[in-house]
Amino acid sequence: MNITQTKSFQVGALQVTIFDDKQQLGEAAARDGAGFIRQAIHRRGRARIILSAANSQFEVVDALVATPGLDWSAVEVFHVDEWAGIPDTHSASFRRWVRERVAQHVRPAAIHYLAGDAPDMAAEAARYAALLAEAPIDVSFLGYGENGHIGFNDPHEADLNDPQPVRIVSLDDRCRRQQVGEGHFPNLEAVPLHGFTLTCPTLLSAEQVICCVPDQRKAEAVRGALKGPISSACPGSFLRLHTKATLYLDPNSASLLKQV
Repeated sequence: MNITQTKSFQVGALQVTIFDDKQQLGEAAARDGAGFIRQAIHRRGRARIILSAANSQFEVVDALVATPGLDWSAVEVFHVDEWAGIPDTHSASFRRWVRERVAQHVRPAAIHYLAGDAPDMAAEAARYAALLAEAPIDVSFLGYGENGHIGFNDPHEADLNDPQPVRIVSLDDRCRRQQVGEGHFPNLEAVPLHGFTLTCPTLLSAEQVICCVPDQRKAEAVRGALKGPISSACPGSFLRLHTKATLYLDPNSASLLKQV
């Protein structure tokens, strides 16, 4: 596939690249991500990555698992978030997403699942935090929510200096409505009020951040992240502080930028 990048520019420390469509966006992000994973394996014998399990990540994750010659036996996988109280058999479960889109296609050294239905939620958050702390994270694959969130760090919860690596958070109505719009739940009442998330410092602790944000419905979040202040009002804006982060857009998600 010939990948055509239509525009590239920088906002703060964040590199921004726009592609012709979201398929090319995903292919480019997977190509870059695979390169960073290979570098980590070459340096340390293994790579540790964080995946965002979301509709916006279909193209990049599908392309990543299809990458020829990538040594998944040297890769540890974490995921960004999970619904509180949802079993991994639920159609909206992020554990199920990772299992179906990653584990059924490649065999990583380990996939660390965050159990949203754990009987002791605080203990589960601490368990996952301890796994994350065992070694540095090499690559975070992220996206933006329609409200600008990264992970389940909605504007009212997001904290760039959060002392906790993993947190149980409340979810705002816009985040929950997005899940209904994407077909994961039949109505707003069915969407959980809380979720587990890796916090902003954890997500941005990775050496490299690859953030894929396609589609028109994310255009407002992209504009807020790039043109607004760096603040929790749009958690995606925090990426402008990361010196090795790239935001991958398509013409639809970039449509409100005009002059950045």
